[in-house]
This record gives sequence, C-alpha cells and structure tokens, in this order.
Amino acid sequence: MSLVCLTDFQAHAREHLSKSTRDFIEGGADDSVTRDDNIAAFKRIRLRPRYLRDVSEVDTRTTIQGEEISAPICIAPTGFHCLVWPDGEMSTARAAQAAGICYITSTFASCSLEDIVIAAPEGLRWFQLYVHPDLQLNKQLIQRVESLGFKALVITLDTPVCGNRRHDIRNQLRRNLTLTDLQSPKKVNSIPYFQMTPISTSLCWNDLSWFQSITRLPIILKGILTKEDAELAVKHNVQGIIVSNHGGRQLDEVLASIDALTEVVAAVKGKIEVYLDGGVRTGNDVLKALALGARCIFLGRPILWGLAYKGEHGVKEVLNILTNEFHTSMALTGCRSVAEINRNLIQFSRL
Repeated sequence: MSLVCLTDFQAHAREHLSKSTRDFIEGGADDSVTRDDNIAAFKRIRLRPRYLRDVSEVDTRTTIQGEEISAPICIAPTGFHCLVWPDGEMSTARAAQAAGICYITSTFASCSLEDIVIAAPEGLRWFQLYVHPDLQLNKQLIQRVESLGFKALVITLDTPVCGNRRHDIRNQLRRNLTLTDLQSPKKVNSIPYFQMTPISTSLCWNDLSWFQSITRLPIILKGILTKEDAELAVKHNVQGIIVSNHGGRQLDEVLASIDALTEVVAAVKGKIEVYLDGGVRTGNDVLKALALGARCIFLGRPILWGLAYKGEHGVKEVLNILTNEFHTSMALTGCRSVAEINRNLIQFSRL
C-alpha cells in the first residue's frame, strides 16, 4: 500500500522498528503532554482562504540566511540516524540536497561530518551544537564544521540537563548508542554515547560573545519559547531563532511551539529570522507557521520515519508529500508566493 501522508510513514515505522528505537524516536519527557500538544495546537488554528485569485502559478521558494531553498520545509537536527537506516545521516543529507532544502546536522550524528559532506557536497548544511563543558573541544568542532562548508551554527539552549525520558531510561538505550563527531576525525573508533553526554550546565547569555569571536558563521539559537529570551537574543546579536521545545523531549508542559511562535516573532520586531520546529505534519501546518511569522519550519520525527521506510528515497518522499501539500494549501488560500502568506489567513478556534 502506498504511503500518502506523513502519519502513514509514522505507522510504517512503528510496525518495522525495534521497540527501543521506536521509543527513542517517539518518546517525550514525563507524561508527553508537550509532545502531543505540539500536534494538537495546530488543529486549534483555522484558515481564512481568499478566492478569485490567479493561482495558476504558485511559487514555494524562499530564503533563509540569504540562501534560497525550494520550500520553507527543512530538516531539523536529530541524532543517530543509523538506528533506522544503515547509511544514516548520509542518506538524509542526499535527500535534502536533492530537494534543495537545508539539513541541520546534529552533534549526535552517527556518521562523521566528513562522510556527510562527501555524500551531499552541494547541499545546504547547518550544524547543531550541544555546548560541551570543554571550550577547546567546542572550538575545534566549530572550526572543523566551518572548514567543511557548513553555513550556520545552531546552538541548542534547552538542554542544560537531559529531560526525563522514561522510555529511554527503561530501555537503557544510552548504553547502546555511539557517537562519531565529538572526537578527532583521524580516530576511527566511535565513542559510546554515555561517555559523551556532558553538556554545559553553565552556558549563559554572555558566553555567546565567545562563540561569535571564534566563527564567522551566523549563529542561530534553538529552543527559545518566550519573548524575554527572544529580546535577549536580539540584544546579543545572533542571526536567528528556532522556536522549539525539543519535540516535547525536554521540559514537559511548556507551550506548544506554534503557540509560542507569536510572542517570539513580536519580540524580535523583524530584526532577525525566526523558524519553528515541533508538531508539523501537514501542508496546512506549514502555512499556519508561516502566517504566524516563521521564515520556515524544520521537520524532526517525520524525517526519521521516511528514513526508516526507504532511506534516502523515503526522506525524499516525506519532503515531496509535505511540499505538495503546502503548494495545495497555498493555492487554496489564494497565495501565489510565500511572501503573500500573512496573519490574515488564520484565526484561532474557540474550541
């Protein structure tokens, strides 16, 4: 049976992945309230279509950090792609390159950065950093990323400690995972995940100037959910924000990403670009995020579902389906370009 929507890929992954891998991908923190609300919150938003417009040509292209992408649908950083497909992140990178969109590679990639770049040398790549307590290790990794042609540095803010992910604790998953990137590229042995989990618990706003001093890459902050932090991001001269709650995997019972987006967009006053991840499952969801001010959205779990289905080709299918749905949503609301998507297209349901 053909898979025609993103939830079809989720159902396929649930049937074919091992329980521990399935739990790792699907699991949220604590009671998974935020994980589920990320999806439900989109359904509380209704569309206000405009008709009698010429939509014979609809253009989904846009730009992020000055780079053109074929659609405002990109790939969020998720770790350990080799859990679901042998080529892991290399297949993901090839699919992103073919689609003409951005792929944020995770610190916790299961393939080396060098192999990912070789697999998709022309792809638009950003790198996501979990800040390690050892500043020198951070510096070496950032310089390596920059030399490999990554175009932005995405610093994750919402993990000073790891969220309480009950499924992973029950499955003791961390003891079975390995890392390849927080090490010298000359070393061939992977490093057990549980030896590499140290993430800085002391990272502060004033530390951002150090990162700015060692790289020319634009810095994007991932994990902001409030206007107060958004205002501080602008004050500290970063180039972008990803509104994100880590897929509901960190602090449970925070706002759904789409619910937090409005105050973050208002706070930055157009001075920096704002993106969103969390809960996007349909083309309508993409349209709603852009109507509320997101420059683009980033997909997490659905990419892993596609990868589990058919590797590179499965990821391509996920991206194609969502892009086609978004194209349809644009046409049916009277939008001929991404620039025409605006706040007047939506209203919040009273339900």
